[in-house]
Amino acid sequence: MVLIKIAKEYERGVIFRLGRLAGTRGPGLFIVIPGMEEAVIIDLRVVTLDVPPQDIITEDNVPVKVNAVIYFRIVDPERSVIEIKDYMLATSQISQTSLRSTLGRVELDELLSHREKLNEELQLIIDKATDPWGIKVTAVEIKDVEIPESMKRAIAKQAEAERERRARVILSKGEYEAAEKLRDAGDLLGADPISLRYLEAITDVSKEHNTTILFPVEMIKFLKKEKD
Repeated sequence: MVLIKIAKEYERGVIFRLGRLAGTRGPGLFIVIPGMEEAVIIDLRVVTLDVPPQDIITEDNVPVKVNAVIYFRIVDPERSVIEIKDYMLATSQISQTSLRSTLGRVELDELLSHREKLNEELQLIIDKATDPWGIKVTAVEIKDVEIPESMKRAIAKQAEAERERRARVILSKGEYEAAEKLRDAGDLLGADPISLRYLEAITDVSKEHNTTILFPVEMIKFLKKEKD
């Protein structure tokens, strides 16, 4: 008497005869001899493994929680049965360990801005660790990085300060270029560039429909001097 087994296109049957490995069968129909042979069905499709959030201290001593997703598949059904008892649990554990050790060596800024690089590094590390089990890791994606609220506020302040710095640089550059143009105009007209700059400021103020304009004493003296 024999048993008839059917393995789907994405499955393989690892056969043990009297406890010894007898090869792989499938896909399709194959025969197992009861009492002598045992078949372990292995799924070859890509597995999506969700890595739970891990508490990590970054290189710059910032506590974060990071979770990820691992995509892998079995490329050697025999080794996945012989070399490891539970390949799903083992892959999950090595993924968590690799996530903590790898991300603990980088600073927070790198973790937030260089995920592609870190994903590739994690893939290589986990793939190397699981290769003896007949597993191929195809991708690793860091999904979410949770940082403390105090650090979020600090990052927001830093970004705001950076934007303000850039605005001041742009404004200073504009003032510098305007001063150069006024200097050239003063040389051309024989007038003081400072006077021209002040007259330009008055023109800008007049656009706001103000009824009062303040003249500095130095400006009045200069105008009288020019008139004389």
